[in-house]
Amino acid sequence: MDIYRRVCYNHTYKTVMIVKGGMQMEIQLWREALAPYRLAVDELIVKFNYIMEEYKIAGKYCPIEQVIGRVKSISSILEKAKKKNIPIPELTKRLEDIAGVRIICQFEEDIRKVVEMIRQRTDMKVTDEVDYITKSKPSGYRSYHVIVEYRVQTSEGEKVIPVEIQIRTLAMNFWAVIEHSLRYKYGKNLPQHISQRLNASAEAVISLDAEMASIRDEILEAQGSFRQRANVVAEVLNTLRSLYRIGDKEETLRLQEEFFRIYNESDMDELERFSSHVDHIAQMYMAQQL
Repeated sequence: MDIYRRVCYNHTYKTVMIVKGGMQMEIQLWREALAPYRLAVDELIVKFNYIMEEYKIAGKYCPIEQVIGRVKSISSILEKAKKKNIPIPELTKRLEDIAGVRIICQFEEDIRKVVEMIRQRTDMKVTDEVDYITKSKPSGYRSYHVIVEYRVQTSEGEKVIPVEIQIRTLAMNFWAVIEHSLRYKYGKNLPQHISQRLNASAEAVISLDAEMASIRDEILEAQGSFRQRANVVAEVLNTLRSLYRIGDKEETLRLQEEFFRIYNESDMDELERFSSHVDHIAQMYMAQQL
């Protein structure tokens, strides 16, 4: 046969050998190679989101505001390999940011708490840390990077995947996303006037984070009040829904009208008293059915 394909393996990735007219070419099957990285990112996102949920259930402030993740695109991987002069077969051994997770915080001081949280976990091993907050990049980029080794279970057995976790504030993230877009457009030829404005805006980000830190207590108090109100409203509506099924429907509709009146008046104390009242009525109906 003039053309044939043979699937073979090495330590880092699956390849297809193509022989045509005496010429041999090796093609990496990227989908199979990157699948464990996608699995690692997906699992880590679930775990960090669960931490957020635990804090929410406990009624505590969580230092994690948002979690997102990605696996580098093939073009980005090849571009970085070219930039760092890394041979294709060594990519998965030498690139530590193929898999990436980004943790967004509200306040700069939350970043240290998240880093410590990661250090204490037993399901991942920290192998490196880079602090771009204490000492930002010349471009103005600020973030805290943690490289971890994370184990995933695949059909081919356990694999240890390096994952880069970036921790930054909302303001830092906004700046970094914009800067990345401009770097993608211009590459190394970023116009001087844009570079200067990026540096100026980076200083503004520092000022913004400092200002938010100065009123942190007021912000957290406001957010706590909002969460408390949302929880009470949810409890009342759930109780009214149960009452409508097991109790007097006309009375439930009357209670619902009373709830909306109190809700519109934004009286938290009265709302909590009403919640207790509705809960008491629901318990009476439930007791009658026993």
